[in-house]
Formats: sequence, C-alpha cells, structure tokens
Amino acid sequence: MSDVKEAVSPPQGSKANAERTEGQMPSEFVYDATGKTDPFKPFIAEQESAKEEKPRKPRTYLETVALSQLDLIAIILSPKGNWAMVRDAKGLGYVIKKGTPIGLNEGVVHEIREKEVIVRERQRNYRGKNSLEDVAMKLHSPM
Repeated sequence: MSDVKEAVSPPQGSKANAERTEGQMPSEFVYDATGKTDPFKPFIAEQESAKEEKPRKPRTYLETVALSQLDLIAIILSPKGNWAMVRDAKGLGYVIKKGTPIGLNEGVVHEIREKEVIVRERQRNYRGKNSLEDVAMKLHSPM
C-alpha cells in the first residue's frame, strides 16, 4: 500500500468543476483605504501623557491668562519697533512686542498694527492635528 493519497476530483457534471473549467474564479472584495480615515481609530484624539512632552521653560504670567481676559489698551508705533500694552482683570498692565509669548494656547505676538494686535496660537482639532490660528485683539476706544 502506498503512502500517497490520490486527490479526489468532483464528478464531471458538478457545478464546482464547471466553474473551474471556464476559468472564472469567484471575485474577492479588496478594501482600498487610500485617502480615507481609518475606521478603527477613535474620532477624538487620545491624550498624550506628560512624559511624552518635551521639557519647556517656565511660563510667564501672560502665558497663564486666556486672551479673552486681557484688554488691549495702548499701541505705540515707531520705526524701531511696535509696542502694545494689555491689561488683565486685576487692572495690571503689561507691555508686549512682536515675539512675546501670550495666552494659554502657546500664543505668540505675531504683528502689532495701528488698531489691533495679531496673536498666533496653536490649536488642536478633534483629530489631534495641530494648526496655527491668528487671533486679533482689538484696541478699545476711550469712553
């Protein structure tokens, strides 16, 4: 008796044999994820642990205050550079210039114009991607 087993072929008139002889294989579905979101990733970005954050210098007082809590009260335009003054809720004034860190979202004074100060802040969307957004602080007119 030999150890080789013979392959059993289906009967000549069977449907499976007819499909194979015609060369038609059943079509398979292939998912192409190019340009699509991953359906298995959560929609809301996961919080990163504090260990993953890079070390950073200590925050100034203006970096601990929201921009909505600051009032722009004065702007000085000069050839040497533009300056502005903001006032917090306590009534204390702070002088700022281009490059001054300000606000809770890692904002930096980007530009000082005649009637407004543009602060560029880092914003994180619901997918966890960072983008830069310009926020304008308008000069309040005297009453």
